[in-house]
Amino acid sequence: MIPLRDIKFVLLDMDGTLLDKYFDDYFWEHLVPEKYAEKHHITFGKAKEDLLLKYKAHEGTLNWTDIDFWSRELKLDIPALKEQIKHLIEIHPHVEDFLKMLKRHKKKVYMVTNAHYKVLDIKLKKTEIGKYFDRCITSFEIGYPKEMIEFWEKTEKILKLDKQKTLFIDDTPDILKTAKTFGIKYLLLKTRANSKKIDKPINDFPILKDFKELLTLS
Repeated sequence: MIPLRDIKFVLLDMDGTLLDKYFDDYFWEHLVPEKYAEKHHITFGKAKEDLLLKYKAHEGTLNWTDIDFWSRELKLDIPALKEQIKHLIEIHPHVEDFLKMLKRHKKKVYMVTNAHYKVLDIKLKKTEIGKYFDRCITSFEIGYPKEMIEFWEKTEKILKLDKQKTLFIDDTPDILKTAKTFGIKYLLLKTRANSKKIDKPINDFPILKDFKELLTLS
C-alpha cells in the first residue's frame, strides 16, 4: 500500500502512465513507417525494419523523444503527422479522478516527462489535464532524459522535493530504477501502458494496473 496521506509530492509520467501508449505505438510503429515507405519507395516491412534500428540507436537519449530531431533524420514532418491522428490520444481510466483527489488533498502534483514540449502541448490541449498540475517538467527543459541521474538532481532543486515524501509513477522500469537510485521513496510501475497490448511480467517494482487502486487515501 502507498501511504498517500503521508505523501506530499506526486510525480507522474505522461505517455503510458497517464495517457494510453497506443497513440505513440501506433504512430511510431505504423504511421511513420507507412510514410517513410512511401517517401523512399520501399515496402512497409523494410521501412519498419530500418526505422526500428534507427529508434534503437537513440533510445534513452534526448533524441529519442525529440520530434524535431526525427523530422530532420527521417525528412518527415513529425509534428504534422502527430496532429493528423491526435484523435487517438486517450487518458487511461480513472486518471482524472485520481488527479482531482490529489488536488482536493492539497498534494503538490508534477508531470515529469521525456516528451518533447511540442508533443506535450498537443496532448495537454487534447486531454485538458494540464489544469491539475502545479508544473510540467520535460527532459528538454532539464537537459537530460529521466533515465539519467542528472535529470533527478536538477528536478529536485527546481521542485524542492522531499524524497522521503515523494511518490513517482512511470511505465518504464529503467526510469524507475534511476529514480530509486536517486532516492525517491515511493515508486509504482504503471502496467497496461498500451491498452491493446499484453504486458510482459515485471517484478522489480510494485505495480499499478488502474488508477482506481489509488482513489482511497490511505
